[in-house]
Amino acid sequence: MNSIKLKDIRLRAATKTDCGTIAALYSISSDGVADYIWTTLAQPGEDILEVGRRRYEREDTDFSYRNCVVVEHEGEVIGMLVAFPMLVEGNTDDGDSDPVLAPYGRLECYNSYYICGMAVFPEYRGQGIGTRLLQLAEKNAHAMGFGTMSLIVFERNNSAKRLYEHFGYQEIAREAVVPHPLIHYSGDAVLMVKHLEQ
Repeated sequence: MNSIKLKDIRLRAATKTDCGTIAALYSISSDGVADYIWTTLAQPGEDILEVGRRRYEREDTDFSYRNCVVVEHEGEVIGMLVAFPMLVEGNTDDGDSDPVLAPYGRLECYNSYYICGMAVFPEYRGQGIGTRLLQLAEKNAHAMGFGTMSLIVFERNNSAKRLYEHFGYQEIAREAVVPHPLIHYSGDAVLMVKHLEQ
């Protein structure tokens, strides 16, 4: 682990030049779900992280660098948060008709501020960066007038689930994960929500 001081990190809005690192971090945060999606979109011989980079370079979708905040330490991006309003059914573009992806679509919590992904590179974990990102997401939700936060986590991702529970998120629904070799967990995907104080 690289020991850092929280005062030495900077949270900033992502730019298009960050999209390659955002893709790598989103791949980590999704525990294989993004890898599955990007594999279905890749051209023959194309690296899936390149697909992810291209997708986050877009500006007309929820899955855009415009909805990302990156964590910088000494000029290097070491973490990221992607979050956006989950306003109405069907506002995401990742194919709820795909049976592997359908459980996640059924867990979407409309009219909430949705934490789609949050990750820090392994060598920087356990130092409070995730907490800083969750605090920022809540601040952004308040600023946009949302009273509810939502996220989806694998029940077997114990460290992430514990962090969210510690931060006040509660389970409200779950769906069985459709097994696939790229997806890291089996069991259930869990929708967790937090109601913000007004």
